[in-house]
Amino acid sequence: MPSTDQHPLPENSADTPPANAEGLLKLITAEYENLPRQLKRIATYMSQQSDRIMVDRISDIARECEVHPSAIVRFSQRFGFSGFSEMQALFREAYTHKTTPVQNYQQRIRSMIANKSQKASGGDLARDCVNATLSGLERLGAELDDEAFDKAVDLVVNADNIYVVGVRRSFAVADYLVYNLQHTDKRIHLISGLGGSYREQMRSVRANDLVIAISFTPYGKETQHCLRIAQHNQAKTLIITDSNLSPLAKRANAILLVNEGSSFAFRSLSATLCLCQALFIAVAYRLELKVDQIHEQVGFED
Repeated sequence: MPSTDQHPLPENSADTPPANAEGLLKLITAEYENLPRQLKRIATYMSQQSDRIMVDRISDIARECEVHPSAIVRFSQRFGFSGFSEMQALFREAYTHKTTPVQNYQQRIRSMIANKSQKASGGDLARDCVNATLSGLERLGAELDDEAFDKAVDLVVNADNIYVVGVRRSFAVADYLVYNLQHTDKRIHLISGLGGSYREQMRSVRANDLVIAISFTPYGKETQHCLRIAQHNQAKTLIITDSNLSPLAKRANAILLVNEGSSFAFRSLSATLCLCQALFIAVAYRLELKVDQIHEQVGFED
């Protein structure tokens, strides 16, 4: 684990720290490109896990970001706070009065790991996975940006061709979204990269087409490559990702944010699948698709 950040820090962007957590997150996004490498890791964590900061210990954040705890202190000072505790107080004020199942879940996991004499049963582990999934779904419902969602629907409705790309764990979501969108009359393409053919599968992308990219930290290089092609060919882009600080965000016409719950470092896909299903339902409503058209299986009658 790296112990220090060798880059000199720029001056604080303000004489006084932000007044609330929302203001801090906006400032982090604005200042992200000016941050040294280690502080960028912390900024990304803050953006993705804002609902956990109020219960996280400085050692927890340091471990997740693979930095020394002193880097967390320097990050806090970079944004005008005396230290981590003062910055953490903003998140406690923001989330104390909200329902936050993810916080209770994280505390249970932390207790289970710390108590080595306690043996978890299969059922206990299964319930932890369920609770992690629920935490992601509840956060999605609470933080869904209506304006961004409507913009995403507009992009899908108005596109001539739609190309969907997602690699590794995101591939299952991409395939599911393609399956849904194929119930419309639009031409839908899954960018699978079979045989390494990402470039070839993206060659026909043009203006008035839409590329939907699904990617989460550490962000697939293949997905970023496809987005560069889309941008070069003047196609529109819809990004489903976990942070406004994602490297994909700068290439986006619209962004939908979703942060999954995780169980023992394994992240769920349920909230992302739910978001994609909701996107299709909104598109189907706008296109006035009939239910019998969606379920019809032409050519498979007995």
